[in-house]
Amino acid sequence: MASDETYVGSIDQGTTGTRFMVFDHAGTVVANAYEKHEQIYPEPGWVEHDPLEIWENTKSVIRSALDDAGIDAEQLEALGVTNQRETTLLWDRDTGKPVHNAIVWQDRRTTDRVERLEEDGKTDEIRSKTGLEPDAYFSATKAEWLLDNADPIKTQRARPADLRDRADDGEILFGTVDSWLVYNLTGEHITDVTNASRTMLFDIREMEWDDDLCAEFDVPQAMLPEVRPSSDDETYGSTDSDGFLGAEVPVAGALGDQQAALFGQTCFDAGDAKNTYGTGSFFLLNTGNEAVDSEHGLLTTVGFQRSGEPVQYALEGAIFVTGAAIEWLSDMDLIEDAGETETLARSVDSTDGVYVVPAFTGLGAPHWNQRARGTIVGMTRGTRKEHVVRATLESIAYQTRDVAEAMEADSGIEVESLRVDGGAVKNNFLCQLQADILGTDIVRPVVDETTALGSAYAAGLAVGYWETVDELRDNWQVDREFETAGDGALDAKYDRWQDAVERSLDWAQEGGD
Repeated sequence: MASDETYVGSIDQGTTGTRFMVFDHAGTVVANAYEKHEQIYPEPGWVEHDPLEIWENTKSVIRSALDDAGIDAEQLEALGVTNQRETTLLWDRDTGKPVHNAIVWQDRRTTDRVERLEEDGKTDEIRSKTGLEPDAYFSATKAEWLLDNADPIKTQRARPADLRDRADDGEILFGTVDSWLVYNLTGEHITDVTNASRTMLFDIREMEWDDDLCAEFDVPQAMLPEVRPSSDDETYGSTDSDGFLGAEVPVAGALGDQQAALFGQTCFDAGDAKNTYGTGSFFLLNTGNEAVDSEHGLLTTVGFQRSGEPVQYALEGAIFVTGAAIEWLSDMDLIEDAGETETLARSVDSTDGVYVVPAFTGLGAPHWNQRARGTIVGMTRGTRKEHVVRATLESIAYQTRDVAEAMEADSGIEVESLRVDGGAVKNNFLCQLQADILGTDIVRPVVDETTALGSAYAAGLAVGYWETVDELRDNWQVDREFETAGDGALDAKYDRWQDAVERSLDWAQEGGD
């Protein structure tokens, strides 16, 4: 039961860094620490992380946050985990050492393999079982690549030929980052339903690993984790009292980051929707107990599952580049920091006909064009950096409308208000722009770290720290609402956006860009 002296902790392992947050019963942040990790780019289009660095950083941020807040690990009633999804690693069951760096969700090295799947007519089978569009984004082709190509020296004892043999015997383990953290925290090889649903190996209707897909990608089932509910009354295991925490704390919840944000935004009912603006943007609509098939390039995915309850499904629009487009403006010296974008965008009345399509790593939903590339169109001699900055912010809002229209077409549900979170929503100009371009009110909560909050909620519910989801709804508070102006002139601009997108498609050619 909850008291003033106990808390729930959340490990939020993201693409650029690892955060640990501690929440009290009111859902208030009482401790917070963050560390970045290295982004490794071995070749163009390849992105890797060092799993050992991530684990060391995880321990470090947990210690720092607890120390800074004067909280003892014994005061934690549960730990939740949330993670960058799809990012894939293999490790040695006996030594606990990775056999290779993790291959990150953004990595495009398996694009050719995905195109072969499409040529072989596998798209419909994959889509019907997994709810996913075949893409290098998901874990299956990453795991296949690692089994084929991981440097055997790094397995310490494996000979070049026997990595697959050892995987067949369950001596090499597969996981997304949640599994890696749960394994290091508890010694158990477990994933949750949301992360499993992002692997392209999991049947989201049968809720089990799929024999045919595992055979297609030659991923042995012996190396796959056990799949559990996102909020698990039985818990995934506990930390070791002799380990780095010095306490036995149950690890009781895990969700992929976007599903965690859905949970943290208390989108528990069909028709509830949220959009998270991070490196990319992820728009999720809760569709209840029905897995809605998409005819418009969205993903059908597992939203979450609580112990003993049916799975809640969601439609998801994954936009690869939004916050990363702001970082690109900084890299190009067009801005000094993200906060400057609001001032610069407001300093001009319009983009003066300029459109930016930030397809730096291809386009996700609803286009799914792996060979699209970043494009700026409509420039004249009078174009200034203010126009490009404003056009970049507009591109974030336009991409969200692309997804919202696809969602409405698929589900028949009109999103009346959209809950938003993530770094970019601190920008009031963007929030108002989003409301106007979308024709939907935008609602920003007080606690915008909803990803960490969601996994804390899942873990806390599992151990009875919170009794009901109604308590969580009561915690949720509005910071600001942005009402849509319903400006019809924006529809014409949105049509021109579609023209700009057309010009970005299929730019990258075989054999390099």
